[in-house]
Amino acid sequence: MRYYSKVSPWLFITPTILGLVFFRLGPIIGAFLASFTDWNVFSPPEWIGTANYVELFNSSTFWLILRNTLVFSVFYVAGVMVVGLFLAVLVNNRLRAITFFRGLYYLPVITSTVAIGAVWSWILSARFGVFPNLLANFGIYNVPSFLGDGRYALLTLVVVYIWKMSGYHMILFLAGLQNIPEEYYEAAKIDGATRWQSLRHITLPLLSSTTFFIGIIALIQSLQSFDITMAMTEGGPNYASATLSFFTYINAFVHFRMGYAAAMSFVLLIIVGIITFVNFRARKYWVETVD
Repeated sequence: MRYYSKVSPWLFITPTILGLVFFRLGPIIGAFLASFTDWNVFSPPEWIGTANYVELFNSSTFWLILRNTLVFSVFYVAGVMVVGLFLAVLVNNRLRAITFFRGLYYLPVITSTVAIGAVWSWILSARFGVFPNLLANFGIYNVPSFLGDGRYALLTLVVVYIWKMSGYHMILFLAGLQNIPEEYYEAAKIDGATRWQSLRHITLPLLSSTTFFIGIIALIQSLQSFDITMAMTEGGPNYASATLSFFTYINAFVHFRMGYAAAMSFVLLIIVGIITFVNFRARKYWVETVD
């Protein structure tokens, strides 16, 4: 019986450990080794050392796409957190049919990104789009091509992605809001605090741990974003809206440069790791908890 009590926990977690090793750790190690090879899938990989990384950092296209990725991340993380918090505050009420509105705001999250990309591409189309034709009714005719102009394509993707994912972050913020004791607001109301003062001095500080978590999740989402780019612009025009995840896909499954794509994916991994590490180190300076 004593032997069984020691072995039985390992029997229960063995499937998870095996899955982690073979389907997570194994592919990661394989991709890391592949990043040092010239491999086109159709022939055996050839070891070339750090040549892929050297080519990557000497490529002007890579630096353009890295800039696009960072711009996308900054605007997406800031935008989705602001919109998500705004929606969470709106639906954090005990009103009739509030569940309906929560579900309505969350609906884009579970909607296919391909479908969202197709609809928004039609809405923003320069020639037949709903939005340009709507502006034309007000005498505004010189509407830019939001998806065909390199100056606007990336930010257009950011706006659409914020629209799609805000409902997800709304749910997380809503959980944080409902975890704040109501007594704090009642005391502030007795002291004559306005809603803005309560939001600034009670809600935001006590939501800091939730905000930290959501910031990490949003950052990872932004750096891994691929489907919205593929559905709406395919990285164009001239890579103006391409991000590292999309460029990795293009090199791996279009140009069949698996080694080069693997090197790019590990550069992305390092970037995510550095930013996450900095966020965790800075957490102690601004994250507060509810006692």
